[in-house]
Amino acid sequence: MPKFHENFLLSRLKLRQLRLLTAIADEGTVLKGSQALNIAQPAATKSIKELEDALGVQLFERSSRGVTPTDFGHVMIKHAKLILAQLRHAGEELQSLEEGLSGRVHVGTLLAASTSLLPRALARLRERRPGIAVTVAEGTIDRLMPGLRTGDIDVVLGRLPEYREREGLKQEVLYLDTVSIMVREGHPLATRASLTLADLVDQAWVMPPTQTSLRRQIDQAFRHEDLEPPLDVIESVSILTNHALLVSTDMLAAMPHQVGLSQAGLTALPVTLEGAGSRIGATMHANVELSAAAAYFMTVVHEVAAEIRDELGQDQSGLAEPRATRRQTK
Repeated sequence: MPKFHENFLLSRLKLRQLRLLTAIADEGTVLKGSQALNIAQPAATKSIKELEDALGVQLFERSSRGVTPTDFGHVMIKHAKLILAQLRHAGEELQSLEEGLSGRVHVGTLLAASTSLLPRALARLRERRPGIAVTVAEGTIDRLMPGLRTGDIDVVLGRLPEYREREGLKQEVLYLDTVSIMVREGHPLATRASLTLADLVDQAWVMPPTQTSLRRQIDQAFRHEDLEPPLDVIESVSILTNHALLVSTDMLAAMPHQVGLSQAGLTALPVTLEGAGSRIGATMHANVELSAAAAYFMTVVHEVAAEIRDELGQDQSGLAEPRATRRQTK
């Protein structure tokens, strides 16, 4: 039987050790981790040492600046967070059964969902189930996906990640969105009847970060026209910052069309970014069941997404993955 068989782990692990393990990992030191759980530092140190002795592996490297997880530690921390997330979901479901649907939903949002899909879903959820508390985290895929994988985030809404970012995750396509190049009303380029990307390459731009799929698509659209992507770029995913930059300067920004339409004082240029369409949807952990509160939230999200599809003239049959993406997944 392998050393780390299920029965071996069940006989040696304690939930309080798992909580302490994740707290120390999050805080970076045993002292801060113990303080987060109101445990004395000597007791915390002893508990982690007992866990390491029980497993027969070292979980942290100690130094004068704190602790750093070993490879064994990273594995245990990842699964400890998943176990604790599942227990949190169980508690929320029990509470829901006792008091009616309540609980907490942790939502990650990308730019494409921040101005229409998520606000409309949250407003409707509050009308129907005011007992459900919602925490929203906004960011890029690379910042939100780790929280989704560890169970700290229940669902991420927005532009769906590419295949290489999907391992261990499941996706639902909710609707399709195009990408528009937005400028302020009265911008010198806004009066032009026709434009090409060659006319825009030397302009100042606001762009999503290089690690995002949207930025990769924008860069590829320029290269498709035998052009190098713009060099005069500010990278930002902040809607407020981007809007302020656009209305106060002559900068350009490529953004999901629905996001652009929601911003006062902006207009779209008559330029097409070849291949820069967006599949807007929900990304969830493939092996973690949603809590009752999160599942109800997703019911509301599906309702709002159906309304957005109607507004955009889309139907369910048009939401299949692009052919090139399907080839990648084989």
